[in-house]
Amino acid sequence: MTDYILSDETRAKLKKVSTASVATALFKRGLRNQFIQGVVPVSPKPETMVGQAYTLRYIPAREDRNPITVFRNPDHPQRVAIETCPAGWVLVMDGRKDARAATAGSILITRLALRGAAGVVSDAGFRDAKGIGALDMPAYYAGPSAPTNLTLHEALDINVPISCGDVAVFPGDVMLGDNDGVMVIPAHLADELADECTGMESFEDFVLEQVEAGAAIIGLYPCTREEHQKAFEAWRARTGR
Repeated sequence: MTDYILSDETRAKLKKVSTASVATALFKRGLRNQFIQGVVPVSPKPETMVGQAYTLRYIPAREDRNPITVFRNPDHPQRVAIETCPAGWVLVMDGRKDARAATAGSILITRLALRGAAGVVSDAGFRDAKGIGALDMPAYYAGPSAPTNLTLHEALDINVPISCGDVAVFPGDVMLGDNDGVMVIPAHLADELADECTGMESFEDFVLEQVEAGAAIIGLYPCTREEHQKAFEAWRARTGR
């Protein structure tokens, strides 16, 4: 739980950084397990997903509790989560890493997108993945699935701490997703990581240019030679980065 609110400035900075840069910055702070395992984009998107986590927890379904008629209940947590996830936030679902049944389908995810969510992440399956992939909103999952969630999952808790792909996700954590996957940034670190990773991205762009021009890695990456540091400073002055 957090009182942190992601600012427009920090969101804009994070949209320009990669999961790789975030992973390195978190590793420097002793956080090794922030990359959600086993999830991929439903379809690649040109823009990085950034938003705070609004969570939904599933548990194993039990047959006497999960007939298809439960969807008639207006308080069903899966439906309520779709209708209450704030605009600009990311719905993050704990599907127990079990993609044999869907945690949502294209109708619900389309509704989520139209309500202005920044994205959706599930460590289980989605049904109607083609329709979800056609949305502008980024979506991440463990794979396509036809069976309804009720066959394996019961949606139980909204906006509580969850596990997603072996990562602890707390409501309000900042989710950053690119075409490699999704990182979970503890809310209290989001602003400082946005600044640090912006600098990291600039340096790595410089390094890539040098490598493409034939430079050797040793002494350049990481930068341990003064001539490379001076070249980077000149590059920054020239590029405005």
